[in-house]
Amino acid sequence: MFNNSKGKLDKAKIFSFIPTGEYYFNRGIKAYDRFDMKQAKKYLKRAFELEPLEPIIACQLAIVHTEMGEYEESNDLLKKVLTELDENLTECYYFLANNFAHLGMFTEAYKNAHLYLELDKVGEFAEEAKELLDLIGIEDEENFTELVKQDEMIDHLDKARSLLQEGSFSQAIEILEQTVQDYPELWPAYNNLALAYFYEGKTEQAFEIIQSVLEQSPGNLHALCNLAVFLYYEERIEELEELLQALDKVQPIHFEHRYKLGATFALAGKYHQAYYWLRHLQKYGYEGDYSYYYWLAKSAYFSGNYKIASDAWEKLIDLNSSLAQKEPWKVTEEAITHFENEDATIMRWLNSEHVENRLYGIFLVSVSTSKSKIYKQIEQMDLDQFTYFEKRYLTYILQSELKPEFSSYEEIKQGHEVAMVLFEKYQVQAWERRSLLLLWFRAFLKLIENQTVIKNPFAFAGAVEYIWLKTRHNKKTQLEIAEEYAISTSTLRKYVRILENELE
Repeated sequence: MFNNSKGKLDKAKIFSFIPTGEYYFNRGIKAYDRFDMKQAKKYLKRAFELEPLEPIIACQLAIVHTEMGEYEESNDLLKKVLTELDENLTECYYFLANNFAHLGMFTEAYKNAHLYLELDKVGEFAEEAKELLDLIGIEDEENFTELVKQDEMIDHLDKARSLLQEGSFSQAIEILEQTVQDYPELWPAYNNLALAYFYEGKTEQAFEIIQSVLEQSPGNLHALCNLAVFLYYEERIEELEELLQALDKVQPIHFEHRYKLGATFALAGKYHQAYYWLRHLQKYGYEGDYSYYYWLAKSAYFSGNYKIASDAWEKLIDLNSSLAQKEPWKVTEEAITHFENEDATIMRWLNSEHVENRLYGIFLVSVSTSKSKIYKQIEQMDLDQFTYFEKRYLTYILQSELKPEFSSYEEIKQGHEVAMVLFEKYQVQAWERRSLLLLWFRAFLKLIENQTVIKNPFAFAGAVEYIWLKTRHNKKTQLEIAEEYAISTSTLRKYVRILENELE
């Protein structure tokens, strides 16, 4: 018996299984029916790769993109179906209309829904198309003209958003101010205008706009998250904590809102809450840009999910390797320059209404890792509000790489060295460093105004730190400070007296 069995095995043939487009399509449909959009997308993408001329696969993949809120990707596929694969697949026009409606592009939604009904009056989605037209509310030419204006408004918003990302805040403000004037209840325009004001250094106007939005649109999540960002950068910790506690109770539905909430928690250091929302998005198949994967990697690592953090960082590298210079858990918070909008933050300091803040901004330019980009933005700035001293300091920083020795800039060179000493010493404590440096630039400004000679940067640095620690009720002694800066206690006392006189 065993011999016969062995003989049969010797003659058996092994047939390899090669999955086809149909195989992956069917698996994708089953995943879709289970509402597992991530798997559905995975299988349908593979099916379309194997059978790129099959319009049904492309159409089903477009539907999955829509379910995941990826409306642009869905539209690209639907247009491909109609122009390249099967122009008779008229339901694609309805799907396009639905996507455009979600994107707020109502004239395009109207055109495609209307075209679908013209081509297929008794089609499968005829009733849905009619309902969509009713929802859009176009009944006559006048309404259609108004809708065209709204689409133009959406275009203005997109342009302003692009300008914000580029750091062209003045241009963004110009567009957004006109937009909110034309559309006084368009809250996204107000939220972006507040951001633009904030990064321009006009913090009071930014806070006023956000408060106005929240008064008229209570619970506006984007406004609340922007407010949290402002409070974070302004170091208004108690108010920030109170707001974050309220945001922790929010349960947003839309993917965009979930991402906004998760990124805000991550910025504020609430990593467990951030990880919950950002990871939740990923489980549903959300595929964001490099910023999304940066925040996911950071929140995952600091909440103890190291494998997810590593995977997210690898994904970020795949998307944009030039931005993935160092993992966020290996550097200090303010040294994370490429992902926490460093250039925008620096421009905010440079556009501040206070001289010491602008001096701090000039200093940040000198330690920035994206100098060339910031230089271009500075070229577009109106420097009329800068004092003569600020312009000299800015010139020193911008030209120092080309001309390392400036005999006529000696006092600026010495003052800058004091700031560098403090910056290097407080590498890890980012929050403390900012406060300390702002105190130094306030003192630096007074010293220049009173024509006080600035020498011995280590002595000035030690004196500034001593005064700063006193204001924070720190018990570090003069002897300890003097030893840290390699100066005598008598020298430290001398420079402390100089600065206390200047800061009175």
